[in-house]
Amino acid sequence: MLLRGVPKTVNDLAADLGLTDNAVRAHLLSLERDGLVKQSGIQRGTRKPHFAYELTDEGEQLFPKAYDAVVNHLIGALKGRISPKALEDVMREAGRSLAKAQSSSQKKDKLSKRLDDAVIAMETIGGAVRVENEKNEVLITSQRCPLSAAVAEHPEVCKLAETLLAEIIGSKVEEECDREGTPRCRFHVLEVGRLA
Repeated sequence: MLLRGVPKTVNDLAADLGLTDNAVRAHLLSLERDGLVKQSGIQRGTRKPHFAYELTDEGEQLFPKAYDAVVNHLIGALKGRISPKALEDVMREAGRSLAKAQSSSQKKDKLSKRLDDAVIAMETIGGAVRVENEKNEVLITSQRCPLSAAVAEHPEVCKLAETLLAEIIGSKVEEECDREGTPRCRFHVLEVGRLA
């Protein structure tokens, strides 16, 4: 939190945290190795210059954002202005757009590659999904929905993920998500025999 938007030296951080310089250096070394902070220049010191540190883009992404609240309010506003069918169309269009931006799969690619790309696309939006094969059926599941904050209030958002997966896999996908308690994803890939 101390490095958000303001580069700081080891001395600055040690003073802010009440730690020794060596303790701060050890933490910074670990964070730098993990790609979360980086050296961002040199600041003058009383005896010698000091390296300044700042968050990397990856480090910045770890901090909570207000996206969930914004998305919920946006969908709520849309619900007040457009029909349920039009809202579903908007969700599906967003899913198609995400699929186009996130996947290089072609319909001629093997099903396994398209499924791998679908998993990567879901991970990109925050999901931890897995592919399950059950009796010639393919399911894509997750114990935690990547869009759970929105889905809890607006189940129509599942149509975005359903369309994202269908576009990448190149087949009809049917959403069978569990929205009780913590939403969990379950998508059934249809026509698997035709795809293989």
